Amino acid sequence: MIKKHIAIFASGNGSNFEAIARACAKNRVNAVVALLVCDNPNAFVIQRAKKFDIPVFEFQPKNYASKADYETEIVQILKKHNVDLICLAGYMRLVSDVLLNEYEGKIINIHPSLLPAFKGLNAIQQAFEYGVKLTGVTTHFVDKTMDGGTIIGQVAVPIGNCTLEELETHIHAVEHELYINTINKIINYENIT
Repeated sequence: MIKKHIAIFASGNGSNFEAIARACAKNRVNAVVALLVCDNPNAFVIQRAKKFDIPVFEFQPKNYASKADYETEIVQILKKHNVDLICLAGYMRLVSDVLLNEYEGKIINIHPSLLPAFKGLNAIQQAFEYGVKLTGVTTHFVDKTMDGGTIIGQVAVPIGNCTLEELETHIHAVEHELYINTINKIINYENIT
């Protein structure tokens, strides 16, 4: 079976990036990470990509006239790398119609809450401070809304007596497994070309 080509978009540390890259390298996922797209030249995820010999397209949005301009360039680069699926993993930007129209139904995201609760930044801290007993992780298809789109998978995580730091560690471990399972589900589905 031909391996699918994944592009991962990230802006920061890149622990989900590394979990996906490692899973692909160990054939837990029938795919290769063909490209990292990163909008932050200081992001640690770039070092992680170098460790795996994964090409990086690094850009700074301020160097473009508009989001459409940099997304148009991204689409051209994705096509050069024959990308089948885009995985957002800590990418801190909403994607526009340029990417959504070109890769309709082929962009997924992971979010550290049980969506639709606690959208946006600092979702783990939001849940912790709100005092909910249960939070979790969600994978979903990406649409025009922030942390919107059809939910693919969710895993609940009880908060219990965790500190915020303990909860973050637990959530990240759950994220890594859920994202790998979601990618497998998506790439094994017949409609991904």
